[in-house]
Amino acid sequence: MFLPRGTILRGGARLESKDGRIVEVVAAPEALVEARCANALELTRAAYHLGNRHVAVQVLDGALRIQQDHVLEHMLEGLGVQLVKLDAPFEPEAGAYAPGHHHSERGATEARIHVMGGAQ
Repeated sequence: MFLPRGTILRGGARLESKDGRIVEVVAAPEALVEARCANALELTRAAYHLGNRHVAVQVLDGALRIQQDHVLEHMLEGLGVQLVKLDAPFEPEAGAYAPGHHHSERGATEARIHVMGGAQ
């Protein structure tokens, strides 16, 4: 299969080949750290500091996931974040400039916003 450059595949996405075969994307487990906080302010602060370091982050409901990194883990612990190490699929945010949709009324040069929750 040949996909357009910049295509983002997520676990659970299904692709159909020219001959009609269906292929499902399965995200492999990786060594991750899940960050949980006592409140939204602390979670926002943790997200800010990770973003400031341009770290790939998976945003969950009430938690953040990053790949294991002892320097980042130490920083998060210093912010009072509770960390749990786990092996799980890692599907970080694609970022505002990733392929996806944009609002054509604002012009084609606008940053694209990726599609959440499945294949594009």
